[in-house]
Amino acid sequence: MPNPRPLAEMPRKRFLFAAAAVLLACLLLPGRLSATLPAGVELKDMTWVEVRSAVDAGYTTVIVPTGGIEQNGPHMILGKHDYIVAEAAQRIAKDLGRTLVAPVVSYVPEGDYDPPTGHMRFPGTLGVPEPVFAGVLEGIARSLKAGGFKTIVFIGDHGQSQVAQRAVAERLTAEWAKDGVRVIQIDAYYDDTAQIARLVAEGRTIEQVGQHASIIDTSELMAVEPEGVDLSRTRAALEDTGVAGDPATASPELGARLLAMRIAAAVSEIRSLQAAH
Repeated sequence: MPNPRPLAEMPRKRFLFAAAAVLLACLLLPGRLSATLPAGVELKDMTWVEVRSAVDAGYTTVIVPTGGIEQNGPHMILGKHDYIVAEAAQRIAKDLGRTLVAPVVSYVPEGDYDPPTGHMRFPGTLGVPEPVFAGVLEGIARSLKAGGFKTIVFIGDHGQSQVAQRAVAERLTAEWAKDGVRVIQIDAYYDDTAQIARLVAEGRTIEQVGQHASIIDTSELMAVEPEGVDLSRTRAALEDTGVAGDPATASPELGARLLAMRIAAAVSEIRSLQAAH
């Protein structure tokens, strides 16, 4: 028959068990959770605890980048806008400091369905009606406000997104004025006036610069996602290829310079708006 445990040990055992149980319970209570700030800026790569810790530490500005899945000629992938704005948003957030980045909104207005207009004329383009896009933006903004963010920044890489972004930003800012929460639309990011002027000064014509899937966006994509561009697929305009301009002289080096201009303009506008608040 085994020797019974000394009675003196039993209270100590029960005490240690109870202490361990209390410690575990404290660790599991939401109010007790803590975490160091994450190394990156993207919300999708963080836990909710890390997001809360970041907001508590003053990371109350968040960028909502919008891209688009659309035709970009025979030489460039459909996700061009998403890749470019994702890279830009991360760099803008790092330049600003204490700023996080929400996932890219890929589904944006692209034209009518039947008969198809705009980019919807080309297979692979995925568009949503403008009211649907606006509703998604509003839902994202309301979610971020509930999470404690005070400045919500819309940055769009696609032309047809700009009007809806501005309207949602103005309406929600007016609604949330009493709460000290703002939603701002950054126009400087999409404005390519300075980029076009630089290209013309370097010897290109306005026709060569173009408006879509041409030298600017082709170069920018080459800078951030080089595998998404194959210039050997460009061809003479014997048919409507979806290109407006001439991407033949695009390069990663040029794209890096052009994208840096866009990023600097966005950072400047955001800082100006923050200082005026």
